[in-house]
Amino acid sequence: MHITFKTILNRIQPLNGFIFFDERIRDDRHRLIIDVSIREHKQQKAICPECKKACPTYDHLSEREWQYVPCLGLGVFFHYAPRRVSCPEHGILVEAMPWSDGKRPYCQAMIQFLGNWARRLSWKETAAIFKVSWQAVYRSVDWMVDWGLKHRNLEGITAIGVDEIHVGHGKKSVNYLTVIYEIDACCRRLLWVGRKRTAATLRKGLAALGEPVLNGIQYVCSDMWKAYLKVVGTRLKQACHMIDRFHITQHLNEAVDEVRRKDVLAMTARPRAKQKLKKMRWILLRRKTRVLGKAREKLNRLLSGRLQTGRAYILKEAFCHFWDYRSVTWAGAFMRAWIQRVKRSRIAPMIKVANMIATHEGLILNWIRARREVFTGATEGLNNKARVVTRRSYGFRTLHVMELALYHTLGQLPEPKVTHKLW
Repeated sequence: MHITFKTILNRIQPLNGFIFFDERIRDDRHRLIIDVSIREHKQQKAICPECKKACPTYDHLSEREWQYVPCLGLGVFFHYAPRRVSCPEHGILVEAMPWSDGKRPYCQAMIQFLGNWARRLSWKETAAIFKVSWQAVYRSVDWMVDWGLKHRNLEGITAIGVDEIHVGHGKKSVNYLTVIYEIDACCRRLLWVGRKRTAATLRKGLAALGEPVLNGIQYVCSDMWKAYLKVVGTRLKQACHMIDRFHITQHLNEAVDEVRRKDVLAMTARPRAKQKLKKMRWILLRRKTRVLGKAREKLNRLLSGRLQTGRAYILKEAFCHFWDYRSVTWAGAFMRAWIQRVKRSRIAPMIKVANMIATHEGLILNWIRARREVFTGATEGLNNKARVVTRRSYGFRTLHVMELALYHTLGQLPEPKVTHKLW
């Protein structure tokens, strides 16, 4: 049986109202390209792109070219002279073409093809591999994100996570992005991203989700940033608001590290005593049960001494038992006893963390209440994936491009249906 390229295209890319009627191969700068000509079906009228109704033809434009998905390493281009339709409602417009969207020089199939590869590779690598420009990949991602945001389903969201991502250099508010994630067990995705980490930014993000979504939220996970706490307390009063375990552990580790640095400075004139803290920074940031071998021996020697670093590490390890409680009452009693123990230690960095925990006692105890309903670690997991997106491309020049990359990779956005997929 004789099969032509037109036959293959009719199977994988059927065009209602149009016909593939010619194909030819040309050599363009030592690169073989397949040119496919398209003409309109004589028994069907042109379609208005606005109302999708059949309308009479007004005139024909000059022939245009659209790049299609490569086949066997060969470039494929569609050629067609579009018609302009005379629509009684919308006037004279260029007809709707099922393979094209607006004035883009790429077929929709090619746009989705580039967009899907842009999730796995950097945009620059995608452009280099498929012999297109960086702008072509950018516009493909932009088109897919725009289509996905318009067609995504936000029903059934019961748990969200609110956090910030640091971008650029410096610690100013403009160097942060506020992100809102869905952290339900069945779906974990990016819902919204905005510039700065202010209360106004978070209000804008919650408003973008809509009141029906906000009314259905039962759990909210965030850090202890005051702007976030304030907005969540006023806009999501019905939700159980909890502090993420990751942020509490982070503050405890930072306090232990601060104590270690102070001890090192105090022992500058005592080189032998200073050996106890040499190469101990990363060991002290780990759980004791995960420190093995010679590192465990060094840690035991440090804990048996009288240095404040060892005492701070013991206090940090003691608080880890809080996360094993299932009763809110007993967890609260343990927390208050631990806070009193820290205050008696007279270690300033640890006392600072203890005061912070006492201030947010109710929100931290909510973690115990919701531990079986929500996996709060999903927020930091998604944040780590967001950092991978930015590192993969060595950063982005504008925040708008970064927002597109985050939506595209983490948003789990729907895509238009395609007639043919690779196995």
